[in-house]
Amino acid sequence: MKFVVTAGPTREHLDPVRFLSNPSTGKMGFAVARAAARAGHDVTLVAGPVALATPKGVARVDAVSARDVLAAVEAALAAVKDAPDGVALVMTAAVADWRPATCAAKKLKKSAMSGTLKLVRNPDVLKTVRAKTRTWKRKPVLVGFAAETGEPTAEAARKCREKGLAMVVANDVTQPGAGFGVDTNRVTFVLADGTLEPLPLMTKDAVARRIVEKCRTFGGGGGI
Repeated sequence: MKFVVTAGPTREHLDPVRFLSNPSTGKMGFAVARAAARAGHDVTLVAGPVALATPKGVARVDAVSARDVLAAVEAALAAVKDAPDGVALVMTAAVADWRPATCAAKKLKKSAMSGTLKLVRNPDVLKTVRAKTRTWKRKPVLVGFAAETGEPTAEAARKCREKGLAMVVANDVTQPGAGFGVDTNRVTFVLADGTLEPLPLMTKDAVARRIVEKCRTFGGGGGI
């Protein structure tokens, strides 16, 4: 199976030195890429700005903004479109939903800033990919993530349903050992048919192995 995995945050620049972002470190996504490669799969990792070494046997593409991630994912999927053993896209990246409407070429001076920041929506990577792969003979397995503050499964189920995904991996980042930057996670697999598969607190490497195994059970044509 061919895996395309995204990891880390995005940065949406206001000027060359200021940007909107989030605390994602990329550890979960890098763990998924590592697990898939160790299981013998071909893996392309689309990585946001993170300080992590590329896992052995993984092809890495660096990206900064949400639009960079989308372009890299589309290119990676196009390259493996006809893979006989199927394709999986695992979107662990914390992609920004919004970006500044404009990005200045030079650092904005405090005196020139109004105190109001106008934002525009970024493209939804999974929705865009889902639409563009509808004509594939063997559709890719699409897996999303839902990092919430509070009980995450209802929101994960909504994402799974509305985006036509095979599965959403949901977690509450306020729980001990399950937030950003740690080496463990406590997640629930929310499947397209509404089934919930909660996992105990595990290392991110162990969670990653379970995600890869789940993708293999979906095979091809994941989602709705």
